[in-house]
Amino acid sequence: MTKTETARAGLDLSPGARIGIVAGGGSLPVEVAVNAADLGYPPFVILMEGEVDRMAELSRYEHESLALEGIGSLIPLLRRHRITHLVLAGEIKRRPRLLALRPSLGLLAVIPLVVMALARGDDGLLKVVARGLEARGIKVVGAHEIVPDLVAAEGILTKAAPRKSDWRDIEAGLAAAKAIGALDIGQAAVAVGGRTIALEGIEGTAGLLDRAKLLRGHGRIAGKTRGVLVKCAKPGQELRADLPSIGPRTVEAAHAAGLAGIAVEAGRSLVLEGPETISSANALGLFIVGLPAATEPHHG
Repeated sequence: MTKTETARAGLDLSPGARIGIVAGGGSLPVEVAVNAADLGYPPFVILMEGEVDRMAELSRYEHESLALEGIGSLIPLLRRHRITHLVLAGEIKRRPRLLALRPSLGLLAVIPLVVMALARGDDGLLKVVARGLEARGIKVVGAHEIVPDLVAAEGILTKAAPRKSDWRDIEAGLAAAKAIGALDIGQAAVAVGGRTIALEGIEGTAGLLDRAKLLRGHGRIAGKTRGVLVKCAKPGQELRADLPSIGPRTVEAAHAAGLAGIAVEAGRSLVLEGPETISSANALGLFIVGLPAATEPHHG
């Protein structure tokens, strides 16, 4: 069975199904759109204003723009276009300005949820929106369900492999990333010399790697020391939205920060633009490794 057939079987898409994509920044919405079309379900794309940076590739599909403050009209919009399955894909960097939220009947039900989500942190908004949509009969599916190829495999994915000292860094970074994930702060950490030196905050992975680069530039990290970026899902993470991801820009930024490689959680992380990401890592001599996914306790 091909990955495409696997996706179609796993999603249980009926002939009348219609896939919608709430598109943010980065390449993920594009990869989802292309694959949905390949599955025989050309998507309807909702372009989040001020967030989408791959406009040319997304606007070739049927689409409409939506301001973050207009999120309350999302349900009527989905109903109008008979969307049955919705994928939340790509980065939404900005949070809605609550005073600018445009009231609508749909929104009155959503506002308390949005306020709660904003108070609970980054991951919260997507989780709450997903629940609100499912309560209204729209099935929320993960990007990885449409594009199984994106999911990080277990093991070493590049020509370069971690050294013994890198595994110490991976262990330290993984423990730190899990700890900040439990607090819903971020999904990534940088470890150098067996200890964590920087944690991901609201500025995302790019900002984290910029800080690591500055620390090295200021001599706070010894010049010859290697180091690793570790990304993993937050404990209890809503896996249908906001899975940790890396792409070609992550590889370039990790290299610029003087790191030896990147470790992600296999099965629960995405490698965007896979061939380009791996070939970039190979060209720069970085390793990328998929770590066995940590099993989470079941809360009864």
